[in-house]
Amino acid sequence: MVKNVLIALFLFFNIFGFRGQISEGFNIRLKSGFLAAHRGVLSHLPKQTALATELSYYKRLKDGKSWTRHFNYPTVGAAFFFGSVGNNEVLGRYTALYGFADVPILLKNNFEINWRLGSGLGYTNRVYDPILNPKNMAISSHLNAMIVMGIKSLYRFDRSSISLGLDITHFSNCAFKIPNYGINMPYLSMGYSRNVLEERQSSVREQIKEFKKVYYGFQGVFSLKEINPHGSRRYPVFAVGVFGRYYFQPKVGVEVGLDLISKQSVFDFEPQVSKTQFSILQLGFYTGYILPLNHFHFFFGMGAYVRDRYKPNGPLYHRIGFRYLFTNGLYANITLKTHWAKADYMEAGIGYLLNFKKSTSNE
Repeated sequence: MVKNVLIALFLFFNIFGFRGQISEGFNIRLKSGFLAAHRGVLSHLPKQTALATELSYYKRLKDGKSWTRHFNYPTVGAAFFFGSVGNNEVLGRYTALYGFADVPILLKNNFEINWRLGSGLGYTNRVYDPILNPKNMAISSHLNAMIVMGIKSLYRFDRSSISLGLDITHFSNCAFKIPNYGINMPYLSMGYSRNVLEERQSSVREQIKEFKKVYYGFQGVFSLKEINPHGSRRYPVFAVGVFGRYYFQPKVGVEVGLDLISKQSVFDFEPQVSKTQFSILQLGFYTGYILPLNHFHFFFGMGAYVRDRYKPNGPLYHRIGFRYLFTNGLYANITLKTHWAKADYMEAGIGYLLNFKKSTSNE
């Protein structure tokens, strides 16, 4: 599970690497939700209310001289999740550890509304088994990637705060092992936070000197995926792409690009049809939104195939994930490529910005 290890390294390298003027504390969050059966094959799974608890350690970044001022001083941290996902007998219970960023989108006195983005690793004790657990069509591996997206309202008083939130929590092994329709959980939550350190000073992480408004570059991607039947071999995926990025301001950008994809599993899609390495090539055009938290960038995108001779997954594809930008123009990429709510594969890759400025600034 190399991709899961990469996710974990990205998670902890970035969450605990943020520095500046900070306050630190702990949060407890109680969550209630339900299993969203996003495919007909999963309609038998929702049985119970999903109940979960999250314990978090966080840092609120407050340094007015760093990149954090562009985002109204976000909060970053790590959360431990444990609870149920709507069917204890078939799906089991989940534990997970993920890193997150809470980015304020509205601030007024002591009240704020935040957008939460997070990713990490989850573990379940119940997976698909053709004999012992054949009803679990959602998850077939104990270790899975976790993605969290949500919105949270928060009121601060003294050293404490209370919050009310709504998020979508997703578990999937990214088609590394099938069946893998994934789990999508809408959760409503209530939380309490308490600061244990206030206004502590630390050195500020060096800020990337942005922005030239436009960047362009290329990237390469490798992945593995399994297809039906269960237990078949894993097929490699190779992809290269070119792109252009435009930043409207330091906290928002868009990206457009072309993908050239060689997915070897296409050879076993309609196997009676003769195929070649050239004929299975997919060419796609995509666009996406970038949220650049200095070195750490979240990405959300959607694309369409302009060349896809055998059409194993339909005309559209989607991406959600993150990149880490180094100071020499190289960046590492971890994104989940999907076709709507069904995972296609996890993209692990590296890219390069051809016109990146190597100089940095703390201003």
